[in-house]
Amino acid sequence: MLISGLVGFQFIAAPVVAQEIEMSTEISSVYTDLNIDDTCIAYQLDMLGGSFACAGYKGYSVLFQEGDARESVFYGFVGDWFGEGAFESFQAFNNVGDKIEWRLVGEIPFAAILRWHISAEDGTVDGAKGQVLVVSKVAQPAVGDGCVVGYVDALENDNANEMAREVADNIAREFRCRIDEPEFHGNEGLAAGFPMRTFGP
Repeated sequence: MLISGLVGFQFIAAPVVAQEIEMSTEISSVYTDLNIDDTCIAYQLDMLGGSFACAGYKGYSVLFQEGDARESVFYGFVGDWFGEGAFESFQAFNNVGDKIEWRLVGEIPFAAILRWHISAEDGTVDGAKGQVLVVSKVAQPAVGDGCVVGYVDALENDNANEMAREVADNIAREFRCRIDEPEFHGNEGLAAGFPMRTFGP
């Protein structure tokens, strides 16, 4: 079973999606807002946070989770593995930005870029907060493979936005979630924090 994100579900035949992503060389961006209060539906709540399905782009939903002042985001039509405790974030307290950049081939999003704000870790200069552009693979219908594929320190790289797009375009489509390990690209400062990932038992 694939989880559509529970919001704005649109079925797109998997062979058509795969063919369009593979054949198209035209890559573009669109932007959507992430507003937990206005565009998300809570499907699980507890004392430490909750899980929300949010409007995304053309039926590809955003799955937002919060727990113990740390946040996690997945995109698209995730598979059964998502319900087994999947959570990708940072060790330090953090929160996500409110603007998602989707990378498209044709009209199909294959990657998403979102800015993360990272609370100061021990050893950072003057307790400065970090900012990291997190690049994720968007899960496709009947495939369900979605996860973080790379990181770009937004404060240590002058061309961070372009670097994040390059990571999305060159890595996301071939990245094997839960097998390959996401890495930082470019310069990495102390304030960028330490990523954490779990995919259940």
